[in-house]
Amino acid sequence: MEITAELSEKLKEFQKTEITEAHIYRALARSARGKNRRVLERIAAEELGHYERWKNYTGQEVKPSRLQVFLYRIISFIFGLTFAVKLLEGGEREAQEKYSVLLGKIPEAEEIIQEEVDHERELMNMIEEERINYIGSMVLGLNDAIVELTGALAGLTFAIQKVKVIGLAGMITGIAAALSMGASEYLSQKAEGNESPLKAAVYTAIAYILAVFLLVIPYFLFSSYLLALAVTLLNALLIILLFTFFVSVVREQRFLPLFGEMVAISFGVAFVSFLIGLAARHFLKIEI
Repeated sequence: MEITAELSEKLKEFQKTEITEAHIYRALARSARGKNRRVLERIAAEELGHYERWKNYTGQEVKPSRLQVFLYRIISFIFGLTFAVKLLEGGEREAQEKYSVLLGKIPEAEEIIQEEVDHERELMNMIEEERINYIGSMVLGLNDAIVELTGALAGLTFAIQKVKVIGLAGMITGIAAALSMGASEYLSQKAEGNESPLKAAVYTAIAYILAVFLLVIPYFLFSSYLLALAVTLLNALLIILLFTFFVSVVREQRFLPLFGEMVAISFGVAFVSFLIGLAARHFLKIEI
């Protein structure tokens, strides 16, 4: 079978994709255990097999993208194996679409496409990661922290207008709310008969406290209350962006609707609280 220069270049692109994914799966397997590790090692071997098949047509060695391998190791470390694997699922889907152009040109193309489909199915069923079981608790903690504390800080900013006092008030309010939220989640999970209500409570409280820290810290770094509020709102936007992306990938939901809804709620509450703060300062005539 004749391999044109154009087809050879395309096959070398596929070689690079396969060898890179083989290295990524192997790296993720080293940090996984049990069934997860076995499946990842097997898929890594199959990706390497795909690489060798394409190599038979091009006759050339292709090196993996070390940067991609490194990035996936970092992603897995920070966001967990589930998130990293779900991102790889997207790569498997793209591979299926790209390989379809080879149908009728390369005999093994159909077989490799089917293996990529099998990879996706296995990846969706393989994950056993504790933190994913408590993603609802994490969402609850972050949602409440962003909505409540962003609104409270906006209101306090225009009512008090003194950064350190606002920061201290926000920190005390936030930590108390985190403990209260954790306790409420514990009681809720226990009432529903869940096996680990304490873990759910801890995940909720930790997510809340992390959000509190990021939202309050600008008031201890800047002397201008307006600048501190602007940075706090920016931090809130970044938290929403990152966590919504995480949830959309793990739960395979559309990103933009989730992001838009959370931004609208959080900043809507902040705007109303800002108006309340202005009104309180104007009508109550209280100066601090």
